[in-house]
Amino acid sequence: MSEPGSSTTRSSPVTPADKISSLDTRLIDTTKTLPTEPKGRTGAARILLGRDAIMIYLLLAFVLYASIAIPRFASPVTVGFLLLDVIPVLLIAMPMTLVIITGEIDLSVASIAGLTSALMGVLWESGLDIGVVLAISLFAGVVAGAFNGFLIAVAGLPSLAVTIGTLALYRGLALVVIGDNAVANFPPGLTAFFTSKIGATGIPTVMIGVVVVALFFGVLLHLTPFGRGLYAIGFSKEAATFVGIRVSRAKFWLYVGTGSVSALAGIYWTLRYSSARSDNASGLELTVIAAVLLGGVSIFGGTGSIPGVIAGVLLIGTINFSLRLERISDVVLIMVTGSLLIASVVAPSVFEALQRWRHGRRMHKTLPQVPASGATSATAPGVQERK
Repeated sequence: MSEPGSSTTRSSPVTPADKISSLDTRLIDTTKTLPTEPKGRTGAARILLGRDAIMIYLLLAFVLYASIAIPRFASPVTVGFLLLDVIPVLLIAMPMTLVIITGEIDLSVASIAGLTSALMGVLWESGLDIGVVLAISLFAGVVAGAFNGFLIAVAGLPSLAVTIGTLALYRGLALVVIGDNAVANFPPGLTAFFTSKIGATGIPTVMIGVVVVALFFGVLLHLTPFGRGLYAIGFSKEAATFVGIRVSRAKFWLYVGTGSVSALAGIYWTLRYSSARSDNASGLELTVIAAVLLGGVSIFGGTGSIPGVIAGVLLIGTINFSLRLERISDVVLIMVTGSLLIASVVAPSVFEALQRWRHGRRMHKTLPQVPASGATSATAPGVQERK
């Protein structure tokens, strides 16, 4: 029987652990939310401070430096020869951008250009009309790209291994087709057209066609559902498939595109120099990939843009042409291209690591610090302090 005045119900005893938990709750105000994370740049700041804009600033800065420091650089003649040199790289870089955004790669582009050149020489020497020669050569590039696409998209083989193999295969076929010979009697009118300039500007006439190609791939990548799907493929092929993107079909047509444009580059190369050889455009794939990565396309896929790649192509072309004006050897030019390729791969990784480090430090300072259980500063009244 309970005594008078005592409660009929007995409350459960309060343990030391409950007192410490209550103290922790008082020390940490869980009703408050974390401060808002700093948001990314938006609007004009995003455009003016983005990767594309930075590449354009670097290009303009180097052009200004070269115009002041290098004799004969700031002239229409220099502009003409510089653009003639970068046209093959600029052409192939357009579809290569889309391929790398999906997380794949194509190392056979220069060999397709060389095969196209060799085929042009043999067909022209056999007496065919130049229009037929151009059509067959372009079709050969389409077939070569489709073969790459079949092995990668349909058979599921890794693009790096496939295109290393076809790099050697297509270059070998070019040597089989034309041998060690060189065909140099193409129509003079075509050669004159491919080296002609627009008035006194020094800009090559064929740049009009190059601009059309760049606009086509720019619209395809940035303004169509197909282009947005390429970014999704680069981020996650499984997720892209889940939302209804036909990954295999997209990849197949991308490789058809690289083969077709590489054939156009081979035709341009042959008619500009009026020479069809099996080794035409050798090593061009290194410059193309370096320019694409320097222009902001991630080697891991998922990011990149056409304007940034165009700036990257022009920057590498301007650097190489400036070094040639200074009579620097071709070996040094190759070393410069390789160094830019390494820098374009390493720099984004370093930048992302720094961003993660800064984000971790900011979160560490922002998050409330929970006192350790049993710490002397967190003991509640009446609770025996741990020894």
